[in-house]
Amino acid sequence: MKRTLTLIRHAKSDWGHPNLSDFDRPLNGRGMSDAPRMGNELESRGIHFDLVVASTANRAITTARAICEAIGYPESRIEQNRDLYLASAGHMLDIIQGVDASVTRLALVSHNPGITSLTNALGDRQIDNMPTCGVVVLETESEWRFLKPKGCKTLDFIYPKGI
Repeated sequence: MKRTLTLIRHAKSDWGHPNLSDFDRPLNGRGMSDAPRMGNELESRGIHFDLVVASTANRAITTARAICEAIGYPESRIEQNRDLYLASAGHMLDIIQGVDASVTRLALVSHNPGITSLTNALGDRQIDNMPTCGVVVLETESEWRFLKPKGCKTLDFIYPKGI
């Protein structure tokens, strides 16, 4: 059975709040417009999810909510995982491998550099840097628990400046 893994980097964040921690930084204006726009693009391409797992950092969960709203995925079903905050590619892979086999369309919303590293570790296409609000869609024949490096075919690479 084919499975689809959609990797999403959070949208552009606002650095204009020096009193906020990195974890609490919000999206800036561009990020607030890019996230729903990318959701609309995913919807137009027929990309949907059975499960969305997002970092609990403000910029990541806000991105996940905006994308999910655009594609009709219920916000209440977004699984928030603090371990995705600045996680390495290896740690993100561990999280993916823990997803139930019944999920065939999984989305992960996280941060760089881990999300770019994970994209390159799993897919058959090298991406120098996942831009903010960038999306990579991968496909695998493997169950999540057996997913290994280079175990996916890269189906799509979408980012705000490219649409």
